[in-house]
Amino acid sequence: MKVSYHGHSVVKVEANGKTILFDPFITGNGLTDLKAEDLKVDVILLTHGHNDHVGDTVDLALKNDALVVAPFELAEYLGWQGVKVHEMHIGGAHEFDFGKVKLTQAFHGSSYTDYETKTIVYTGMPSGILLTIDGKTIFHAGDTALFSDMKLIGELNNIDVAFLPIGDNFTMGPDDAVLAAKWLDASTVVPIHFNTFPVIEQNPQEFVSKLPEGVGRVLEVGEVLDL
Repeated sequence: MKVSYHGHSVVKVEANGKTILFDPFITGNGLTDLKAEDLKVDVILLTHGHNDHVGDTVDLALKNDALVVAPFELAEYLGWQGVKVHEMHIGGAHEFDFGKVKLTQAFHGSSYTDYETKTIVYTGMPSGILLTIDGKTIFHAGDTALFSDMKLIGELNNIDVAFLPIGDNFTMGPDDAVLAAKWLDASTVVPIHFNTFPVIEQNPQEFVSKLPEGVGRVLEVGEVLDL
């Protein structure tokens, strides 16, 4: 299985002949190495409805006939645009042909903004995502503050790699993410959601240095982690 990071919160998983994308914010993402027009994707997993996470979902899903898995209200909104969706909600899990998906809570907002019409569409609760595939469990925390139930997520799941936001301002910052990593007890912790915009500039190496030896890993854009 290959897991790669592509700037901001974009994570790609390649396993079982499937390509799965988390939060494909590509167009307008100055840090990504991906080009939306070149991407082949089978499944898109969305943590919440903010523009910098939904990103290119509609175009990618329609072009590739990809399945989009998202919290209920966000999935409904995307379904109205012709996208093939599977609706879920926090605490729920579902077995797909590519693996198991379970949504966890996240403390954040969730809405989609149309800047031309100055309209904000409420898209339900934000979430984190547990993806279990080929016997490995990947946790994408989405955008979130630190919350104590991360301890429970860590106790109930044997997490191989956790992707945690460290940008601060909109999400937890590095110090809170260090505590989150401790509670989740993942084998590998990778920082995400930093340096895309000036307000979330952080030093990921400094964050990793505060984790137990061998746990933290900074993935460069496009770098692959073999699980």
